[in-house]
Amino acid sequence: MASAGNARRVLILVENLPSPFDRRVWQEATTLKGNGYTVTIICPTGKGYEKRYEELEGIHIYRYPLPLEGSGVWGYTVEYASAIWNSFRLARKVRRDRGFDLIHACNPPDLLFLIGGFYKIFFRTRFIFDHHDINPELYEAKFGRRDFFWRLMLWFERLSFKTADVSIATNESYERIAIERGGMDPDRVFVVRSGPMLDRLKILPPVPALKRGRKYLVGYVGVMGKQEGIDLLLEAAQHIVLEMGRTDVHFGLVGGGTSLDEMKQYASDLKISDYVTFTGRVPDQELLQMLNTADVCVNPDVANAMNDKSTMNKIMEYMALGKPIVQFDLTEGRFSAQDASLYAKKNDPIDMARRIVELLDNPERRERMGTLGRRRVDRELEWRYEAPKLLAAYERAFEPS
Repeated sequence: MASAGNARRVLILVENLPSPFDRRVWQEATTLKGNGYTVTIICPTGKGYEKRYEELEGIHIYRYPLPLEGSGVWGYTVEYASAIWNSFRLARKVRRDRGFDLIHACNPPDLLFLIGGFYKIFFRTRFIFDHHDINPELYEAKFGRRDFFWRLMLWFERLSFKTADVSIATNESYERIAIERGGMDPDRVFVVRSGPMLDRLKILPPVPALKRGRKYLVGYVGVMGKQEGIDLLLEAAQHIVLEMGRTDVHFGLVGGGTSLDEMKQYASDLKISDYVTFTGRVPDQELLQMLNTADVCVNPDVANAMNDKSTMNKIMEYMALGKPIVQFDLTEGRFSAQDASLYAKKNDPIDMARRIVELLDNPERRERMGTLGRRRVDRELEWRYEAPKLLAAYERAFEPS
């Protein structure tokens, strides 16, 4: 722990979500602040987070606008170039105003090593690479190819690990990538899972109006993007409503993303718009209302190399709220949920539909699975079990070279 009289100063860089909306980053930041560190975050603006500067819970937040939310290769190139420029610009301001001893970079993109490396070389600043997404696999999932840009992603990833004093992995699959593909010393790789905080994820009374007059609600929270499998979820919903004749089921989908409008149109094309609510990005209270009202929660992430190795925050949030889950059978999804979930055949919306209905028609099983999930979070996966690992990673980063 940093002493109050000699607080270590941390600069956290995050590009894909604003703080404090990014829950993992905010949990890390508040944990560090609570243990004597001075914490500053540089991140983009977002809906509800438009202020260019504010201080929340003693944490300084500097935000910058992005020109667009990338979708194609060149769209992402423009987005990331703008993010790197703005992060460099604001890092200079932070260094002048209050200084920092360590840069904690949360990918994507895997370009933040440029900032970490610059300050490491010229100012002897420490650098932690917090590996949130495996970008070569993410690129392949989005664009379906291994081309020049895929090889470029691999190169950026290697440089990120090479620059880092310490790497933080979100699970053991990412830990192996850091060691085997990134060449990191195993003693410098720390697994810090994205455990939920139960004081935020509160179990609340359901809101019947969210069911739109129907008996059951199937809930989803997450990004509306291609690799999230929202199209497969909508196909499962179509099978439930039109093929199985279950007009007593409504679907509540919470989240924003580049494919939101496309998925709304797809629901219309499938003739199930009346059975699906797309909320877009909403405040925590509305998200919690939807999930607390849901009878079953779903994770339709597409089975690919990216999703198979990634731990999804939504799984743990469902479990924290005591909700039974249906998802495709993926390695890290199964590790997280265990018996709190049913597992559909990979990328099979018909099997997902059957699993959802199987749970809807069995309230005792839903109750049992929800209890198992909540207990697993409370006893093994909550953030309080991960916070000491984060602090250990920091102690390692600050050890003399």
